Amino acid sequence: MSAAASPRRIWLCADDYGISPGVNRAIRDLIEHGRLNATSVMMVGPAIERGEVDALATSAKASPRCAIGLHVTLSAPFRPLTMHFRPLDGDMFLPFPKLLRAGLARRLDREFFRNEVRAQLAAFAEAFGRAPDFVDGHQHVQLFPQVRDGFVDAVTEVAPNAWVRQGGRDLPLAQRLASPKAMVLDMLSAQFRRCAGSAGLSFNPAFAGAYDFTRAADFGALMRQFLAGLPDGGLVMCHPGFVDDILRGLDPMTDVREREHAYLKGDAFPQLLAASNVTLG
Repeated sequence: MSAAASPRRIWLCADDYGISPGVNRAIRDLIEHGRLNATSVMMVGPAIERGEVDALATSAKASPRCAIGLHVTLSAPFRPLTMHFRPLDGDMFLPFPKLLRAGLARRLDREFFRNEVRAQLAAFAEAFGRAPDFVDGHQHVQLFPQVRDGFVDAVTEVAPNAWVRQGGRDLPLAQRLASPKAMVLDMLSAQFRRCAGSAGLSFNPAFAGAYDFTRAADFGALMRQFLAGLPDGGLVMCHPGFVDDILRGLDPMTDVREREHAYLKGDAFPQLLAASNVTLG
């Protein structure tokens, strides 16, 4: 009789720590209950003062396998840390569709992005007393043409031991074609992997977690899809949170965050992990 296969260890990463107190509280709750093993922090968010940083560090100590990364933020309605950053929309970054179009049209300067990512890495190091375990991007900006060049430059210079997040899936073509949004991430990620690999940076072998946030989807059913076929070391992105006024003023993802939190905190999620032979430990 053959031995049972070893469980696949994956990353379940909650994005957007720092966007609002309610999101921060929900992420810490899940970390403390062993339902997450990674979160990425927005150093330009409005809820990243000393107390929020210390609370996250305390939660992570109770879950020693929990990684804390930098959530590089380069899109509106957030503002840059560096002076003279361009392009801007007023005093804010461009909305991400405009940023993507500008990159595709080769109208961006990698140095502005290199300097801004360096500044956000420095802010993380000042807050947490160390470099991030990994670096990803809000709204997948790290994958965008030209932006990725400055991003990879900065991470290579400042945090070369951090791994970076790519958004490509490890699935048969027929399954990948079912999600147009994820197909875009697949295409952008192919270039990103080449860029990061050439710089000697490591990255997750596969990615899942993209779905239409505007629809009231069954997150449990989606999680089952995300885990299917995800290899060891693969990453699932999630956005748990408690809705508050700060979040409502910054991000269209509101109630969906509470649905994600409720599922991840509930009994069905660990049962799904066990049935899928997946561990966060």
